[in-house]
Amino acid sequence: MALLNIGQVAKATGVTVETVRYYEKQKLIEAPVRSQTGYRQYPEATIKRVKFIQHAKDVGFTLKEIGELLALRNDKERSCADIKVLTEEKITTIDQKIDDLKRIREALKRLAH
Repeated sequence: MALLNIGQVAKATGVTVETVRYYEKQKLIEAPVRSQTGYRQYPEATIKRVKFIQHAKDVGFTLKEIGELLALRNDKERSCADIKVLTEEKITTIDQKIDDLKRIREALKRLAH
């Protein structure tokens, strides 16, 4: 298994080095091992994890919600049903936002005419 430095993880995922450090600080990714010289060394799986976090952010999940999803994923006592509940709650929130945006759009159209 190859180990990657923080710059390699950042480049492979399209985020900044600071973002990788922040995700580590927030415990969204595991703390890496350190080389003898003190450099962070991440497993290749970190790339997949950071990409998952970025994708979840892109579709509207907060970092707190992403942390909850990741915790559910690692908790063998929790079921897929727990994850489904969280995602369905997020879908409901998104649907409400869409409805609100549609109302705003219609109001702006009326105003423009």
